[in-house]
Amino acid sequence: MSRPVQYGGQALIEGVMMRGPKVTAMAIRLPNGEIEVTKREIKVWSAHLFWKLPLIRGFVALIDSLIVGTKALMFSANRAVGEEEGEELSFGEMALTMVLSLGFGLLLFVGLPTGFAHLLKAKVPGVVLQNLLEGGIRLVVFFAYILLISRMKDIQRVFQYHGAEHKAIYTHEAGLELTVENARPFSTLHPRCGTSFLLIVVVVSIFVFAFLGLDPLWWRILSRIVLMPLVAGVAYEILKFSARHMDSPNWHWLIAPGLLLQKLTTREPDDQQLEVALAALQGVLESGQELS
Repeated sequence: MSRPVQYGGQALIEGVMMRGPKVTAMAIRLPNGEIEVTKREIKVWSAHLFWKLPLIRGFVALIDSLIVGTKALMFSANRAVGEEEGEELSFGEMALTMVLSLGFGLLLFVGLPTGFAHLLKAKVPGVVLQNLLEGGIRLVVFFAYILLISRMKDIQRVFQYHGAEHKAIYTHEAGLELTVENARPFSTLHPRCGTSFLLIVVVVSIFVFAFLGLDPLWWRILSRIVLMPLVAGVAYEILKFSARHMDSPNWHWLIAPGLLLQKLTTREPDDQQLEVALAALQGVLESGQELS
């Protein structure tokens, strides 16, 4: 018996993207108040069995989500302000956006913690202690970053759509009709959220990097970057496992930290935002039936 499809999504600028196995649907609240739903068939570049193997599939999913998510964000930013032209990124613009995003992430979450820990090598000697210190600094930087962006007014509205996305998915998973009344009571926190995934990545990196060498500094930084696919792969498997056992009290300790962190990255949505999230999910469900 095949497992039920697990739908996921992403908050956009004045909208929500929902994703199924074959289709994405972006629902955007236009300046005139109408909801525009745009559906796109997913171009599967990782269909080969090799890319679906455990550990490998996690990093593939991360890269794929980054590409699809960046395109969706740019599209929503243009449509939310009523622009008809320029919603598609060129290959060069997409590549530049990806490089800048990855570069900023590596600088903030790899370069900064590793470099700062290296400066304290005389006061905190030893491979294991140094790497644990580096991991602790990375956790602090991660939490500080989340806390900082959660206080930005524009981002808070995006986080409301994030909460709406989770409520819509819960409504579908409960087998209820996709209405605002049915979605409203559900939680804004969901175990399969990308926020939980990022937290797991940071925690897993502490264990993976614990026994790596320290010198020279360039090698210390490079080794972290090289092992990031492995870290992402392990984190993805943990996330999938925790999602399958979300109702088990025995595994609540594994899910709880990510849910707590989502209190910063989600907000309670209003009914209009719920309408948008439900429209996106409905678009995916309808398209999935058409393509099946």
